Amino acid sequence: MKIKKEDKKFFLKKLLEKYRLVLLNDSTYEEKISFKISRINVFTYLLALMFFIILTTSAILFFTPIREYIPGYSSVALQRQANSLSYKTDSLQQIVYLNDQYINSLKKVLTGDLETIEYNIDSIISKDLLDLQIIEKSKEDSILRQVVENEDKYNLNNIAKNKEYYMLISPIKGTVSQNYSVAEKHLAIDISVDIGTPVKSIANGRVLLSEWTTQTGYVLIIDHGSDLISIYKHNSLLLKAQGDAVKQGEIIAMSGNTGVLTSGPHLHFELWSEGFSIDPKTLIDFE
Repeated sequence: MKIKKEDKKFFLKKLLEKYRLVLLNDSTYEEKISFKISRINVFTYLLALMFFIILTTSAILFFTPIREYIPGYSSVALQRQANSLSYKTDSLQQIVYLNDQYINSLKKVLTGDLETIEYNIDSIISKDLLDLQIIEKSKEDSILRQVVENEDKYNLNNIAKNKEYYMLISPIKGTVSQNYSVAEKHLAIDISVDIGTPVKSIANGRVLLSEWTTQTGYVLIIDHGSDLISIYKHNSLLLKAQGDAVKQGEIIAMSGNTGVLTSGPHLHFELWSEGFSIDPKTLIDFE
């Protein structure tokens, strides 16, 4: 159904038709305010007012804390806390990843799944030096050695040279479970003790090595000078680091039962001089 042209003209005329709005005093009927207005002006003013109200309400909701009371909107403090927790979670994930790598490396060390250099069992010298130790002495050589030892027994020069050897103390209090034996390739003294028993330095010196090994667990090696080196193996805890200076009687480790070659809680103690092993009982009283 087509709208007639006369109807359109009439509608536009109604919209544009002017009216006078007058405000009168109710008592005196005195005219206070009057102004002209049309229907289209009323619609325009109403639309502008609605737009202003909507814009103002939106600004209040988006840029003031009032929006926190609207369902579905979170508070600014809660959002900041969520962001902080997100950053911390990311940092913790990174730490967990690094810890997993560290644990996997430790597992490889403990299981021996590493390329390592083979050393003689429970010792730090090469096989060639060990072979020199197990060569049987001849009768003449033994007699000659005894004569030399007797001659030098009261030699003041030798006593002065090796004076530190005669001042050594026992590294730990316990029962000797296995003695020094070149024939059995056990170049040490094993002292049976409880796990966690303090291990002491036999003399003043400096730590050459403080490390974990697959075969002998936590190992500590100390250089005491005068070509004397002491070795402490199978510890449960090392209290000194490489390069640390130690004093005689100072606690350097805690005994344990670590390493593949251990047979129970004990301290494996070795003495070396000029590249050769020494029976610790010849210099230290373990009783």
